Amino acid sequence: MAKNRRGSRSAARAVTETVDSGTAELIPDRERPRAWTLLLDGAPQSFVDLDDPGYLSFEYQRRLGHVIDLVAPAHQPLRVVHLGGGAFTLARYIAATRPRSTQQIVELDAALVQFVRQRLPLDSGARIRVRSADARAGLGKVPDGWADLVIADVFGGARTPAHLTSAEFLTDVRRVLRPDGCYVANLADGPPLGHLRGQIATAAAAFGRLALAADPTVLRGRRFGNAVLLASDRDLPVAELTRRVAGDPHPGRVEHGRALADFTGGALPVTDASAKPSPAPPADAFT
Repeated sequence: MAKNRRGSRSAARAVTETVDSGTAELIPDRERPRAWTLLLDGAPQSFVDLDDPGYLSFEYQRRLGHVIDLVAPAHQPLRVVHLGGGAFTLARYIAATRPRSTQQIVELDAALVQFVRQRLPLDSGARIRVRSADARAGLGKVPDGWADLVIADVFGGARTPAHLTSAEFLTDVRRVLRPDGCYVANLADGPPLGHLRGQIATAAAAFGRLALAADPTVLRGRRFGNAVLLASDRDLPVAELTRRVAGDPHPGRVEHGRALADFTGGALPVTDASAKPSPAPPADAFT
């Protein structure tokens, strides 16, 4: 068995495909025989291990995984809406760690969906539906109060589209969530962190409880990077989230309460009229 796995690793080759949003590339992992990194136009998007879908490699995906683990008791099935598909990493994670969960993925790039389905097929037994649509339009088709969790991880050209950053967008997120449901978003920003502060202010206007997990150097405005924002109207598992994020291979920090409110620095909520895409990463962000 081990010999066959080594053989599959040595035989694996990068695969490239032109998709709607650019050039998609799957790069085989050197250590994990059936693991791949998805890149879009050279920017890393997702990591998937088909043998171990419970393994999360990317820093921000690990933090999203911590949230998934903590929003409900272990193994309890969830109803989840994923805005942004990538290689379906988090949907695979939920299917593996919370069997019988029901999930909807909304991904605009139909060619990317087909490429990932072909090269990295989903478990046929997983309750995962993939819809090729704009994230906000797809969200609009989800019934009121259907979801326990909405995960937003949408990037086009390495930027989150403006219409997915506004108060009106979060109004629809709230509509889709159960009263005690949670919203979690992968945000990207760099100095002076105007986009991140605006997103926190927007979420604070929509939800009663917030927490933010990120690398301390990102929070201090020293480099471009990802931050994971968690929002709900119920109490959040801040203590355990803080412990897990601090124990990651790349330790992070969790801000909440007054410290997070102070971090916004008086930023105002974003509306559809004022929304802008998230900042583009610097040229050397992925080197």
